[in-house]
Amino acid sequence: MAEVLVEFSDPVADEDGITYAARACGAEGDNGRWLGWIEFIPADGGEVVRSGRETTQPNRTDTLYWATGLTTVYLEGALKRALKPLVRRPSRPIAPPAHDEPAPDFSSPLVADAILNPFSVFRKGEAPLRSQLGALSEWHLVNIVRAYYLSAMPEGDLNRLSAAQLIELIVTEVRSRPAEMIVR
Repeated sequence: MAEVLVEFSDPVADEDGITYAARACGAEGDNGRWLGWIEFIPADGGEVVRSGRETTQPNRTDTLYWATGLTTVYLEGALKRALKPLVRRPSRPIAPPAHDEPAPDFSSPLVADAILNPFSVFRKGEAPLRSQLGALSEWHLVNIVRAYYLSAMPEGDLNRLSAAQLIELIVTEVRSRPAEMIVR
């Protein structure tokens, strides 16, 4: 149950010159901690104005200690906050991202990014192609796939494939293309 902890003897005035008697109040919250606020009683008798929570303390004793240390300047600021409280706008829901990954490092892959032309090597046979591809790192293999448009798979997915999976993808695609696509 709420209680008045301290009644202040000096009145507090707002910007319009209306004076208020101030008192610090406190109550135990749901979590056992004490909440402190300030009530302002207009000298001309109107509605009592209260501040929002000014403090949270571990117990009644500490809340009383807080209340006894309040200054006139603090009370004037609390009165301003009570008369013109901040209004929080409701937050709008955040839409999910439009994409599941960042844009590729290169906006348009170029054939120059590839270390070898898989179509040219394939003219010598599948075994030489597999052999040369097997000597390359995974990022080289991804560049070959991108440079020769061998898959529509996003780059992030390509980067998660093993070297063996990338080699199989390249060989399968090169083998399936018409002979006229092979660079001579």
